[in-house]
Amino acid sequence: MVVAKVISLAMLDSERRCDAEHITAPVLITKDYQYGRDVIDFTQYGTSKSLNERNKGFPVLRLNEFESMFIQFPEKHCDLISESTYRQLRLRKGDVLTCRTNGNPHLVGRTAVVMEDTDCAYASYVFKIRANTKILPEVLAVYLNGKYGRSEIERHQMISIQTNFSPERFKRCRVPCLSSAFQETICRMVNEAYVCLKQSTALYADAEEHLLRALGLNGFMPPDPKVSVKGLAESFRSTGRIDAEYYQRKYEETEKALNTLHTVKKLCRIHDSVFVPRKGNYKYIELADIGTSGNIIGCTVAAFDELPSRARRRVKRRQVIVSSIEGSLASCALITDDYHDAICSTGFYVVDSSEINPETLLVLFKSAPMQTLMKKRCSGTILTAMSKSAFEEMPLPPVATDAQQRIAAQVRRSFELRQKSERMLEAAKQAVEVAIESGEPDAANWIRTINVNR
Repeated sequence: MVVAKVISLAMLDSERRCDAEHITAPVLITKDYQYGRDVIDFTQYGTSKSLNERNKGFPVLRLNEFESMFIQFPEKHCDLISESTYRQLRLRKGDVLTCRTNGNPHLVGRTAVVMEDTDCAYASYVFKIRANTKILPEVLAVYLNGKYGRSEIERHQMISIQTNFSPERFKRCRVPCLSSAFQETICRMVNEAYVCLKQSTALYADAEEHLLRALGLNGFMPPDPKVSVKGLAESFRSTGRIDAEYYQRKYEETEKALNTLHTVKKLCRIHDSVFVPRKGNYKYIELADIGTSGNIIGCTVAAFDELPSRARRRVKRRQVIVSSIEGSLASCALITDDYHDAICSTGFYVVDSSEINPETLLVLFKSAPMQTLMKKRCSGTILTAMSKSAFEEMPLPPVATDAQQRIAAQVRRSFELRQKSERMLEAAKQAVEVAIESGEPDAANWIRTINVNR
């Protein structure tokens, strides 16, 4: 009887779907709604051309550069698209970007709003929405990232090996009708969050610049000639590597510039004991949860028996996690109080040090010279990564105490501003949800009671 009822309900649905995710997803409470197709001028896919890390061509945004509900400048470029294509894809203020497809269903539909004209295009697994006058782009982004927006996305996404949420499916999603005055209030909250995030990013950049000055590497650019001549027998005996990538001059020059005999093994403790979760729920941190400034932007909360087999590292506050996976080496983060006793993927090394404070350690591992040396030490075929022995023997320079103190203060303030930004965005999401559930007057009253500076 239950199966018959489910199938009957599914046949009444315009999607003709009978999967549990679609049928049981929370329904938009308000009766005053419109559809995605009613609130947009147009949608557009990004480029599917291959990207590079050589700064060749036009910068292209990926999901990795979504930061909270905003975007950061891309790390990768594309030299295979034309000038005219780039002009069509170039992002401008008010564009809304949504993740179209991913192996992780929770990332599909993740949305960011472009707050300033930005000289970059975007990848094909992201699509662009330009809203019309019925909804402000900031409000659309807040709604899609909130409870009811996520529910609409999950009702309309298609789940297979790669979960997909296309522009056509977005057009079928229900969107609440909100007054112009209420939308302006939400927009102000989003703008304040954006200002805090920009200040946070600038402080982190200052910390990185101060570190490089302390190491005598400010402005250092290693040469990158196309040819490096090495004797095969001699090189192979000392390194065991015969791939040309390993012997590039930029790696040699970077190590010379660091000018240190200290290594990761000498200055850091690596915590790699296996932790097997036995009972209860855990916060699980993976590569996709790491922000661009060493922050953790979210995590998966799951029961112990639902965690993936790679969830085997227990982390503690004030430790630093460092990605070992090529292509994601910049995914390093500081463990804050919010993630004490969480679990992270075995794709991270978990480190701390009695010689270098955690904030400086974070900035050090994310700095350009150390990223260069980490890339050198990656090896493998299907999954290119940095082995523990290669990580341990990597040069790691000590940092003067006064420089460490200044860096720590800048990073802490950066994290405080970022947390304020996140609280403001969370408040905006909750305000929209209250407006949907109880009406705009209740939402306005709720906004007056909140304190994002707590």
